[in-house]
Amino acid sequence: MTGGASVAGSAGGSGGATPRRFPWPASFVLLGAVWGCSFWWIKLGLRAVSPVDVAFVRLAIGAGALLVVSSATRTRLPRRARTWGHLFVLAVFLNSVPFTLFAYGETHVSAVLAGIINALTPLATLLAALTIFRQQRPNARVIGGLAMGFTGVLVVVGVWQGLGRGHLLGIVACLGAVACYGIAFPYSRRHLVGLPDRPASLATGQVLCGAVQLAPLAATLGRVSHHVAVPSLLGLAALGVMGSGVAYILNFHVISHAPAAVASSVTYLTPLFAVLVGGAFLSEPITWHEPVGGLLILTGAAVSQDRFRRRPRKGPDSPARTR
Repeated sequence: MTGGASVAGSAGGSGGATPRRFPWPASFVLLGAVWGCSFWWIKLGLRAVSPVDVAFVRLAIGAGALLVVSSATRTRLPRRARTWGHLFVLAVFLNSVPFTLFAYGETHVSAVLAGIINALTPLATLLAALTIFRQQRPNARVIGGLAMGFTGVLVVVGVWQGLGRGHLLGIVACLGAVACYGIAFPYSRRHLVGLPDRPASLATGQVLCGAVQLAPLAATLGRVSHHVAVPSLLGLAALGVMGSGVAYILNFHVISHAPAAVASSVTYLTPLFAVLVGGAFLSEPITWHEPVGGLLILTGAAVSQDRFRRRPRKGPDSPARTR
């Protein structure tokens, strides 16, 4: 997700940054809204700076916000060099590279289209778990879900209409970003889940690593417009503070209090908000095949995750089955 959700949220204990009194359903909806709005904020930022600058600024501001949260909650950064090594690798696939690719992609495609493509993240994660990390075995349900998701991509981009070079480059860049997310999540499960560090600590270190990775590129390849409008500055600030700062805190709260199946389904809300804000604030046209293809992608993800199977209810009259 372009919000760059930290899978460190499943490692260690709760980040403790959000009060328990705050209802997790509100955090769930707000998290989907923040990640969906990120595509709008990227568009605003691109009016003033280059794609690599957009990615660097959001990481730098996000790191600052998370450092403030860590300081306020007395959360220490990781101490082991090996943990920092894994965080550095994770930041490549979860932050610096996909953030840059999504920003570049949005120089050629709409925020709506980028947000819908982002919905492929669960399927990309599953594909990486099957082929690269060997964490799951393929079966008919998984293969069917992947095939449906791939069909959804073809429908979203309107492949029958032909693709111009710029449009194709933007789509490929967004798909590359999603592929990075797909690698990042299984990598984190293998190397970071179960560490004694708190989630807020791991997330702060991860975003810091991403900012450090992009700093040299932003200094050498960055481009700043001669006229930087206020909306662009607000978009960059929101992208950093909300998309790469507050979103992590919300994510921790949802993971800590919501059922696991519900917490992982926030991806289904993101494209909805991306479509809404893209049409409302950027006046981007929405063709019939974009939401239809997006629905196919989300359905494919749900099928592959076995979300349509009826679960037996636990209770005196309906005992849970055992396997």
